[in-house]
Amino acid sequence: MTGFVPRSGESWRDPFSMYADLRTNDPAHHVLEGNYWVLSRHADVIEAARDTETFSSAQGLTFTYDDVASVGLDQIAPMVFLDPPDHTEFRRLVARGFTPRQVSSIEPEVREFVISRIEASCVSGRVDIVSELLKPLPTMVVGHYLGVPVEDRSRFDSWVEQIVGASATGNILDAIDTVSQVIEYFSALVEDRRLNPGDDVISELVQAGDGAAVDPMRILGFAFTMMTGGNDTSTGMLGTGLDLLSQHPDQWRLLVDQPELIPNAVTELLRLSSPVQGLARTTTRAVELHGKVIPPNTKVMLLYASANRDPLHFGPTAGELDVTRHPGQILTFGHGAHYCLGAAAARLMGRVVLEELASRCPHFSVDSNNGTFSAGNFVRWFDSLPFDPGLRRSDT
Repeated sequence: MTGFVPRSGESWRDPFSMYADLRTNDPAHHVLEGNYWVLSRHADVIEAARDTETFSSAQGLTFTYDDVASVGLDQIAPMVFLDPPDHTEFRRLVARGFTPRQVSSIEPEVREFVISRIEASCVSGRVDIVSELLKPLPTMVVGHYLGVPVEDRSRFDSWVEQIVGASATGNILDAIDTVSQVIEYFSALVEDRRLNPGDDVISELVQAGDGAAVDPMRILGFAFTMMTGGNDTSTGMLGTGLDLLSQHPDQWRLLVDQPELIPNAVTELLRLSSPVQGLARTTTRAVELHGKVIPPNTKVMLLYASANRDPLHFGPTAGELDVTRHPGQILTFGHGAHYCLGAAAARLMGRVVLEELASRCPHFSVDSNNGTFSAGNFVRWFDSLPFDPGLRRSDT
């Protein structure tokens, strides 16, 4: 019988057969326990993501009701919980820190970091690539964008790890002391950036307008969103991407032999990995879909990962890796008003990691059978993934 069962931990190994079943047999699926609906086809998911008037983010992004207030996030109002027009104005201010110049300016630092971690892995011979590279890399990038001074990075790294872990399981209260420390730290950083602006997003927000145009609580909410949303998602994309390439050596060989294919391959890996497997919205009116009626004030899960593998949109080979494919409209970063601001940074990390692996470890492999998946119902990512750099030998 067709049904949606939330995944977590080891059950993340194969959610895709469930998604295929839903797409084929029940594309507008009602989950009785919890009273929420699940959309699984590309056309339905992209339309719901676009229609923010009907599918609101203000009541939270999980299928649990009152999830925003229950963890106290209603007080700092993260941008992801805002609908237009409030979301539009705040996003306009934040976007100043995510220009192409900002993204390109961090590439040398990203590349230096990646090279150092890959070379260390080659010396060790076999490492957990998640702890060695895939988790600390996005943490470093997020710290850069938020303007966290280098001398504070070790503290920041620890905070991110604790908050991401608690957020993944939906028990953010488990990290309440850490959250308090983060709020205290960024409150002080906001005040410092009023007097000493830097080249970071916090400074951009603080200096907007007359210097007091942005509510400090909104800035704190943005910092919190960056910490929770910019880490496990990028780690998930990188880990799952390496696993896919390890399972399809012919595709990896194409990238080693033709590195110019790597930027396009990143898009294909993003499509198939879909770190954020799905997020919820809340209906503001009744919605008729596939002969059913979804009532107003009802949670609706948008299955991005299922939509990204929909044969009705991507063709009969939708579930296969093809690094030469030009997939077009993927939903990995969402769509419309809530399209991920960090998409360019995520693509940058993916491209640099693949370029350096192709150059330095053309015969790498990962052992996903002995890897572990993280807990949590919304983000699919390896919490550990054994990595073998391969013999350092010529490809010829």
